[in-house]
Amino acid sequence: MTPNVGTIDKWLRIVVGIVLIALAIFGVIGWWGYIGIIPLATGLINFCPVYRLIGMNTRDKDTGQGG
Repeated sequence: MTPNVGTIDKWLRIVVGIVLIALAIFGVIGWWGYIGIIPLATGLINFCPVYRLIGMNTRDKDTGQGG
């Protein structure tokens, strides 16, 4: 798995994932909030399978090395 998630994309995914999971845990948005596991996981491993399918790579767009 070649990393294809850049730094900004990574941190946005992690934050959104944690917020969705937290809202689900506290019963604010219901069980569907556990879908936050997906952006959290892709942010933590720096790889998004959907990006690979469509040929997208946000890692190259970063000013630094990414990750």
